[in-house]
Amino acid sequence: QVHVVESGGDLVQPGGSLRLSCAASGSIFDSYTMAWYRQAPGKQREWVADINPGGHTDYADSVKGRFTITEDNAKNTMYLQMNSLKPEDTAVYYCNAGNPRRIVWGQGTLVTVSS
Repeated sequence: QVHVVESGGDLVQPGGSLRLSCAASGSIFDSYTMAWYRQAPGKQREWVADINPGGHTDYADSVKGRFTITEDNAKNTMYLQMNSLKPEDTAVYYCNAGNPRRIVWGQGTLVTVSS
């Protein structure tokens, strides 16, 4: 059974950087599209970025040019490098692994951008 676990959330000042990690329970990147979502207080969960088995990446307009999604196949870990963070990036960030047969969510990791 596939599991994913996020880590790396923290309190960071505006303009700062943070890297989130999503550790998968096995070698799944060849068969799952991996994605990051986030949910801010009082708002719906929104898609942030994803990377498909072919390595193609896509980003929400709100994070394009600031966030980078990558995968390390040797470590079965996906990352989200977040630069130039803004207060509106404050949210619980969720890792998602999906294919036509299954969708798996992590428990989330909290990112707070505040001075």
